[in-house]
Amino acid sequence: MKITDETITLPVLKVRQPIGDFFIASIKAQDLVQISYRDVRKLVVDEGDFEKYLGIQRPISTKRINQIKTYITASDATFPTAVILAVDEKCAEFEALDSSGNIGKLWLKPFISPDGTEENIPTERIAKVIDGQHRIAAFIDEKGNWCLPFDERPFDINIAIFIGADVAEQANIFATVNLAQTKVNRSLVYDLTELARTPSPHKTCHNVAVALDSEKTSPLNERIKRLGTATPGRKNEPLTQAAFVEALLPFISKFPAQDRNQLLDGKRLKHAKPDELIETPFRNMFIDGKEVDIAEILFNYFTAIKEKWPKSWDAIDRTGNLLPRSNAFKAFMKFLKEDVYLSAADHDFGRIPTSKTFSEYLKHAELTDENFTVENFAPGSGGQSKFLQMLRGEIGLQDMLTRD
Repeated sequence: MKITDETITLPVLKVRQPIGDFFIASIKAQDLVQISYRDVRKLVVDEGDFEKYLGIQRPISTKRINQIKTYITASDATFPTAVILAVDEKCAEFEALDSSGNIGKLWLKPFISPDGTEENIPTERIAKVIDGQHRIAAFIDEKGNWCLPFDERPFDINIAIFIGADVAEQANIFATVNLAQTKVNRSLVYDLTELARTPSPHKTCHNVAVALDSEKTSPLNERIKRLGTATPGRKNEPLTQAAFVEALLPFISKFPAQDRNQLLDGKRLKHAKPDELIETPFRNMFIDGKEVDIAEILFNYFTAIKEKWPKSWDAIDRTGNLLPRSNAFKAFMKFLKEDVYLSAADHDFGRIPTSKTFSEYLKHAELTDENFTVENFAPGSGGQSKFLQMLRGEIGLQDMLTRD
């Protein structure tokens, strides 16, 4: 066996678990990019026309990579969980440095077959990524070149390295990591923004949600599941905080993560120009810290909705009643952003229209309390789109009732 001089030396700890031994270490992000590759799960057809799946990774998501690219520019960026790698034993050499055999050095090297009977393993294919492909991809550009935007700032990645694991073992590790863990509820994530010291679009949306949920006279009083699950002592909460926050965010920011990073670094956000406010009508209120004004606009808007359809609004425990739920809420918010607020505020961004003013934009809607049913508005994006068409006057009640 011949080993080249392109070697990465890592201080490591050996971990002994039922699956076998593996190593944990810290590696520079740039070195990890250099030696790693991903094995995307892909569908192929064999000679007998039997479909087989090869590889263990999920297809890479450009959207997820771009989110992480934005995240790693923040001054508090961190990847505390390990990227998991599989390395061929021909590319690894371990030397124990203590009597237990658990502390030592690991050399990772490309492999060149001395007689050509074995497949060479170049530097860029030393380590196969079992889990963490999106984190690694965030450090490279479309051509696979290093593109970390702050070379002067160190960014080390903690890694777990399995030496000599075959494909079946790698697949088992991947499945265990990705299927055995429970996803964090998005509503809980947004609720935790309350603890942040600096402002952010997500924190403002959270604060507005809490204000409207806790104010006794609010049309949304005690209707929002703060943590995404039922609040103790409450009977019916038709909205999750996640649904509320994600519907309000577009009013404030097109790039909330970038705004958060700037504010975290102590930079001031520039006020939006009038043409920009058409897309993000509450942005300057957010920048000026006028969360109360944002809350008051939504208070008045949903008061008008409640007064237009009082029976459906109050019947939150009625099975199949669309009005209080997230589908209708999202449609109402889209209607407010794209069709109502600019006109109701008389093109004065920052003005707080009254509930009476908002009522004028609901007068044309032919819907009655009895029409808010799953038969008329199916759950999902289709029902939401149809409801929005009704609000915009694009279809009338009779058209809706006779549609497939």
